[in-house]
Amino acid sequence: MASKLYQFQCVLQAFVPDAPSMEEKAMTKFALYVPLQAKPGKEKEVADFLRSAVPLVNAEMGTISWFAIQEGPSSFAIFDTFDDEAGRDAHLNGQVAAALMEKAKAGDLFAKAPEIHRLEILADKLPK
Repeated sequence: MASKLYQFQCVLQAFVPDAPSMEEKAMTKFALYVPLQAKPGKEKEVADFLRSAVPLVNAEMGTISWFAIQEGPSSFAIFDTFDDEAGRDAHLNGQVAAALMEKAKAGDLFAKAPEIHRLEILADKLPK
């Protein structure tokens, strides 16, 4: 299979000289950072909610990486990356974002509404 991919890449490079080689990959360029503050006594529920999102994120083709992190006793965050705006927009309109906004609207988990920060990635190192 690898040799067929290599052959395809050679043909592609003959017609499109600027096409990336098999070793090259377009850099992940876009990210989201969403800090979350748990209400007192709701830290475990926030952590469980974030863990429950993994299957939903795994189904998103445009989400390159997704991390749910705990920054402190009641401080959490979501950080995810995307190769393009379309992937980021699909994620923002997907099930994880809908579930997060539903929880925020209910007012029982978070001390304040989540703030979604759209970031541009300047450099990255991802597994090959």
